[in-house]
Amino acid sequence: MRAKLANNGNPAALLDFDPMLGVRPDREKLTFGYDNGVFGPEPEFRRLDDIRRSLRDPECAGPDPVYSIVMDVGREDHRSELARRKLLFGVVAYASGRLGDEPVRSQGHVHSIAPHCGWSTPELFEIWEGRAIVYAQEFAGDDPGLCYAVSAGPGEQVVVPPGWAHCVINGDPQRVLVFGAWCDRQYGFVYDQVRAHHGLAWFPVLDEEGLIRWEPNPRYAPSTISERNSRVYPELGLNPRVPIYEQFTQNPEAVQWVSEPGQFEWMWPAFEP
Repeated sequence: MRAKLANNGNPAALLDFDPMLGVRPDREKLTFGYDNGVFGPEPEFRRLDDIRRSLRDPECAGPDPVYSIVMDVGREDHRSELARRKLLFGVVAYASGRLGDEPVRSQGHVHSIAPHCGWSTPELFEIWEGRAIVYAQEFAGDDPGLCYAVSAGPGEQVVVPPGWAHCVINGDPQRVLVFGAWCDRQYGFVYDQVRAHHGLAWFPVLDEEGLIRWEPNPRYAPSTISERNSRVYPELGLNPRVPIYEQFTQNPEAVQWVSEPGQFEWMWPAFEP
């Protein structure tokens, strides 16, 4: 499903996947435009200096800004319902290139406890352009527990369960990565333990051919990493053929578990991304 989107002042561009939302990324500037009837803020930029403490080589060179993010995007006629349901939709654009020997990525974090529900809430990702690797580990302490690297392409969905430390990696250094995500409206990012370990438990490292291998972070207890492709989530009621914002449009209850993970409290202990 490809979408023709006109960038302001630029030739028409194609997203690899149509999110059915009316958000127009500018790949060169890492900014966003919005169609009529769609709201969204100016982007926040994450600079290289912001994430150095979590990189394999903190002194490396790389694109700057590394990525941009717009939190609280949606259709005007959904604004009050999104607020009532404590749901938040965000869109992110990652630069192409490398951070030294690593691909472009975020520094990694755990979601803080949301006051309205008492959970470190899950997150639902959907890839719009490029290829992403969603890395997630069960714990942010010395023993990371289960560690997964989930590869996803355009239109594919990835769920990070409550309380897991995670980051998103640009899996193709030749291309910009664009994705959307459902989050809790009272979101917050906790970086303390990740920064204390100078990153997550596994570093993605690019070889000479641009392929990713995984190198363990020696500041954690030994662990194994499971690499896999994205999967479908029938246990959460997600439809893999319908964009995740459109699933909310058709039935707002479809993604309510993002802000109310207690709906599936019984499932999360054995959940795999």
